[in-house]
Amino acid sequence: MAFLLRVELPDVPGSLGALATALGGAGADIEAIEIVERRPDGRVVDDVLLELPARVMPDALITACHQLEGVKVDWISRYNAGANLSMDLEAVERFTEDPTKAIDNLVEVIPSTFRTDWAMALHRVDGEAAIMAKSSTAPKLVAEASGWLGIRKSKVLREVPEWDSTVLAASPARDRRGDGFVVVVGRHGGPEFLASELARLGHMVSLAASVQSR
Repeated sequence: MAFLLRVELPDVPGSLGALATALGGAGADIEAIEIVERRPDGRVVDDVLLELPARVMPDALITACHQLEGVKVDWISRYNAGANLSMDLEAVERFTEDPTKAIDNLVEVIPSTFRTDWAMALHRVDGEAAIMAKSSTAPKLVAEASGWLGIRKSKVLREVPEWDSTVLAASPARDRRGDGFVVVVGRHGGPEFLASELARLGHMVSLAASVQSR
């Protein structure tokens, strides 16, 4: 089974190797490691994609990590079978292939690029929020959606009752015609969106908006 582990550790030589050794000792087979954020306090946040045999419980990974000095597990969850961590450049290549579908393709690649469960792009139609594009797993709109069209920068959104336990973030942009829209993404159960993720999301949404030609 595939799992995604988000872990904090000291940004010093040898710490990542020690983490990989500990996870391997617990029975995990590491598929990929991506640095999510480097912090001013000398710590780093990594996402680790790994395979775990059915006989090994995820708690064993948490125990193995916490036996290392300065290591903290922020989040662990099942990950879609066969999924890979996507690099931002690969996502950019995808949504720049066809300028007429840049925003459509953007919301399709966001879940794998940012490890979210879904994404949608919203714009205003007759004074109300309407869907421009959405990933296949995106939920239906909620009443709060119209308020999100007024945000001015990438930010974490408050939870809404209909999407219980879903962590939300949004990023606004304007396309080449000057029409505004906002991209909203959701994670069921976490982890929280980091400042570095919000910055990446903002850059990617702005780029897709500049590419969109329709």
